Amino acid sequence: MNHRLIFKSIGNILRIEALLMLFPLAVSLIYGGKDYWAFLWSALITVSAGTLLVILKPKDKNFRTRDAFVVAGLSWILFSFFGALPFYFSGYFNSFIDCIFESVSGFSTAGSSILTNIEVLPKGILFWRSFSHWIGGMGILMFFMAITQSNASLVNLLRAESTGPSPDKIVPKIRETARIMYQIYFALTIFLIILLMIAGLPIYDAVTNAFSTAGTGGFSNMNASIGAYNNLAVEIIITVFMFLFGINFSLFFFLIERKFLKFFKDNELRVYIGVVIAAIFIITIDISGIYGGVVNALRHSSFQVSSIISSTGFSTANFNLWPTLSKCILMLLLVTGCCAGSTGGGIKLIRFILLSKAVKIELGKIFHPGSVKPVSINGKKVKDDLVSKTALFFFIYFAIFVVSVLLISLDGKDIISSTTAVLASLSNTGPGLGIVGPAGNYSAFSAFSKVILSFCMIAGRLEFYPVLILFIPSVWKKGVIK
Repeated sequence: MNHRLIFKSIGNILRIEALLMLFPLAVSLIYGGKDYWAFLWSALITVSAGTLLVILKPKDKNFRTRDAFVVAGLSWILFSFFGALPFYFSGYFNSFIDCIFESVSGFSTAGSSILTNIEVLPKGILFWRSFSHWIGGMGILMFFMAITQSNASLVNLLRAESTGPSPDKIVPKIRETARIMYQIYFALTIFLIILLMIAGLPIYDAVTNAFSTAGTGGFSNMNASIGAYNNLAVEIIITVFMFLFGINFSLFFFLIERKFLKFFKDNELRVYIGVVIAAIFIITIDISGIYGGVVNALRHSSFQVSSIISSTGFSTANFNLWPTLSKCILMLLLVTGCCAGSTGGGIKLIRFILLSKAVKIELGKIFHPGSVKPVSINGKKVKDDLVSKTALFFFIYFAIFVVSVLLISLDGKDIISSTTAVLASLSNTGPGLGIVGPAGNYSAFSAFSKVILSFCMIAGRLEFYPVLILFIPSVWKKGVIK
């Protein structure tokens, strides 16, 4: 393993993080908050640590697959660790474990929180929480690739961090791919901020909520989340954009290139649209009695469906009080997630499409044993090993879910709260049911459980392999696993 290249890369990433801390520092100074010291000290510590690592000079500057996965796993862990420093120095958190949990939740875009009163926090800290969603939404390494030198081996970094079974370059050069993705991400975010301001939100609220929407994270600067504004226009805008940020960003590039047919014929997008419409329809009918009619029911169901399937986690209503059918649908959407290549979490719909097609083919072989029919997506045959890798992903997801639930059950919380807390963490969604529902938080869990849930959030965001590979001793030896 190329240790020098790995730690030098992480050093550069930490220096980028120190630079990003200057934005909430500026916000703190603008609004006269005393938390600017927290960001100043955090930035100095982070840039110092990064500079020490950057001094290393690797002989080989090419990322092998193993090196890329180790960089992905370590960079997300260390990024979250140093990102917790502003929370710690601010003095608003009870312990450093709570700071780590909040930081991991921010960068992984989970949106889970241990805070019981968000509105007492200074504006700089609240900005950093939402900004961490925006940073982590597209990816820490994606940003690194967008500003670093062009290197063909950087595609391994893209594959290590990207969500979905097969991330692709949309243009030949990986650096240009990263830049285009960030340009789309930035443009959509700016457009969202403008619309929220037109809808009546102050600029600070518009920016923080736009960051959380774009990163599909769900941290709000209000205790009651988006419901605190009681603004129909704001809810409609955020509902639409949560849906949009759940779409594969490669498809937006097709729109820019005016390849409209290729956009609308995408298998995963069509399933995504169908699932959202079906879920909104069923839940609207199911909760119409609670809200006195279809109109208000549609308002809340569309928002929550868009919020949960995109893994954003915003809320306008306490769906913990909804009928069982509606809650079951939302939890299923939490697990499935949205599209691969988006800022959203969950297993991703493309994996369900792949396995359902594979099952259909296997059932067909019962009647036609000699038939050889490949699994195809968007009219193209998928690689032979992709179906088996997808099945393996489901096994890993289920295995980590079971182990994590058993571990946090030591806290003695009810089964609904424990299971949905793990599911929400693995899917980077935030709210679950029970004490971790939209009206609750994760403060009641022990420090041990918060560490387990933090692991689940990072593992779920990176889709397991970059984190699990860190626990394999042979990976750290030189000359093993090229």
